[in-house]
Amino acid sequence: MSKIKATSTNFENKVFLNECDQIYAVGLIAGQWTLVICCHLAISKLRFGELKKRIPKITERMLTLQLRKMEDGGLVKRTVYAEVPPRVEYELTESGQQLSPILKQLEEWGLKHRKRKSPEKRTGTLVVSGV
Repeated sequence: MSKIKATSTNFENKVFLNECDQIYAVGLIAGQWTLVICCHLAISKLRFGELKKRIPKITERMLTLQLRKMEDGGLVKRTVYAEVPPRVEYELTESGQQLSPILKQLEEWGLKHRKRKSPEKRTGTLVVSGV
């Protein structure tokens, strides 16, 4: 992936948006699989293969990319053990563990929001009112 030029509008937008703490925080957990991974790691440390089994729809490449992004963001700690075969475990950092109550609130909000939706909207089909 190429770097964004410092003179580009895209770069300026990213700098501007990162000044907002809420947008910065959402950027850390915005990956498609980040919250799913956080939920599993909130329960216990897991090895790569265990995470892959618990999230069967994710590809190995995507899991690797998401874990790296989360590690760079300070949410996940990766521990490599000097064994044969090598053993690698992932766990939430202290900062990542602080997401647990936020994830619980998101769960409660999602449940309430889902209940308010009409049954036809829950099927995943697009419903446009007034047409």
